Amino acid sequence: MIVCIICAPLSGLLSAQWVNYPTPGIPRLPNGKPNLAAPAPKTPEGKPDLSGVWAVRGYTLNLAKDLKPGELSFQPWAAALYQHRLDTAGKDDPQARCVLSGVPREDVVPYPFKVMNTTNNEIVILYEALHSYRQIFMDGRPLPKDPNPSWMGYSVGHWDGDTLVVESSGFVENNWLDNNGHPGTESMHLTERFHRRDFGHIDLQVTVNDPKAYEKPWTANLPMTLEDTELIEYVCDENEKDVTHLVGK
Repeated sequence: MIVCIICAPLSGLLSAQWVNYPTPGIPRLPNGKPNLAAPAPKTPEGKPDLSGVWAVRGYTLNLAKDLKPGELSFQPWAAALYQHRLDTAGKDDPQARCVLSGVPREDVVPYPFKVMNTTNNEIVILYEALHSYRQIFMDGRPLPKDPNPSWMGYSVGHWDGDTLVVESSGFVENNWLDNNGHPGTESMHLTERFHRRDFGHIDLQVTVNDPKAYEKPWTANLPMTLEDTELIEYVCDENEKDVTHLVGK
């Protein structure tokens, strides 16, 4: 049922959003398709330009699906909560009621998102899902010590060579890291490493450090693929009729 609620409007979404207007600036093969293996573009400062519309596929339900046994260790209460969310088919999922997903979940739901470089030491990410956005401050500021809790958290970034490193904290208590409901708490510190290895691919490494929910940090490696499209309007609660029928087991 979780997949039905979150993903039902997806038919043809990623392959044909603006089908008749190819994105300018994308290198193309002789057949007109994007050349995803072309070299990664650079900013005027010589860093990889992460701009573009991207999507991560295959991790919507389970962000941790590639982890080996023992790499993810729940705290007992978090293990019980995760099992409860599975058993009840996500009935308590805030996103089912159109509350923001937060990160890293917004990165793995099957909707594209747009990375935008700005001129004021900031990177902005626009998420099609729930019309949400995220600011990554690149001006050298530290993470705030006592931020106002939010679904997206508070994010600061810096470059480690050609890899963008983003540190985030200040998340809400009742977080879902994916559709299955891996829990996140207000103690979570998220580290993301974005490495654009060519024009069409970014290797995204996400490390979850949440000692309240997990016995040790754990890391997911996610493939981001460039989309030859633009974002479209997404209205989460328009004509929604599913949530009241979720009963779980």
